Amino acid sequence: MLAKRRVRPHGKHAMSAEVVSLPRKRPTLDPMLALTAPGMNAVNSVILDRMQSEIPLIPRLAGHLISGGGKRLRPMLTLAGAELVGYSGARHHKLAAAVEFIHTATLLHDDVVDGSDLRRGKAAANIIFGNPATVLVGDFLFSRAFELMTEDGSLKVLKILSGASAIIAEGEVDQLTAQRQIETSEERYLHIIGAKTAALFAAASRISAVVAECDEHQEQALDDYGRNLGVAFQLVDDAIDYDSDAAEMGKTRGDDFREGKMTMPVILAYARGDDAERKFWQSAISGRLISDDDLAQAIRLIEKHDAVADTRERARHFAQRAVDALSIFPDGKARAAMAEAAHFAVMRGY
Repeated sequence: MLAKRRVRPHGKHAMSAEVVSLPRKRPTLDPMLALTAPGMNAVNSVILDRMQSEIPLIPRLAGHLISGGGKRLRPMLTLAGAELVGYSGARHHKLAAAVEFIHTATLLHDDVVDGSDLRRGKAAANIIFGNPATVLVGDFLFSRAFELMTEDGSLKVLKILSGASAIIAEGEVDQLTAQRQIETSEERYLHIIGAKTAALFAAASRISAVVAECDEHQEQALDDYGRNLGVAFQLVDDAIDYDSDAAEMGKTRGDDFREGKMTMPVILAYARGDDAERKFWQSAISGRLISDDDLAQAIRLIEKHDAVADTRERARHFAQRAVDALSIFPDGKARAAMAEAAHFAVMRGY
């Protein structure tokens, strides 16, 4: 069983209390996959149908990413939430596909903004097809998502998903303005990832309660589950980029470092460093130190100050909050699968 550790406080939202240990059995995504498998077959059919176009480049480029091996966790949250609240209809299949289209569109746009070479372990779409086509196909997928939302007919669902789309865009712009800004605080970074990552997790989870006509309390509980899971998920992604033992990156090692992104491990290492270390980080994040040797030095400093370990502790904290949000629902396969998915999210990369 993992030992309890105290998180070093830093910033307004830092956690100073002990974090609940993860379960003895190594968590997996298998229960969530099994729970949602029948529904995901229907969702995948919608995705394949709606990514088609008379313009051949559109399905080719979209398919490059959509069929690229992602776990499709976000649409699974919609399906799992529906199971949790006992919904027996089919509306959530199209809405889960809309969620995946929103996510895929943002990935396509992100790769152009970041100039990424890899996505999920293979060449990014912008490298193969070019930036203009990648941006435009991302726009196409956003449009398909909104078609699916309007076909559902619920103004409340439309408000939730369209609102999440706007918040994601705001989060990406906020991250862009924080890039190469060494004084970015932990508080601001949590706000950024709450928008750019966690907003869609929250919306994907919440809409299942809406289609099932649950009360506001249940809606909010599913929103809280998804939002905290999304923050945990992104924090682990931050850790993996600097974790020398991480095996499942699916992108070029050190991308965040070379792009001058102020992620949680850097924020913690910079705050805890001495004057010489801070000067290194100032030069690195400004873009003056980007070699492999510089990356190795960054990793050494991050390890010295337990910045990856404490980033993962923060992720565990948010994952436990996600699990706690499910406490209003009855025990059963759905609740257990969703709880294990939260624990699995923070174990990635070990």
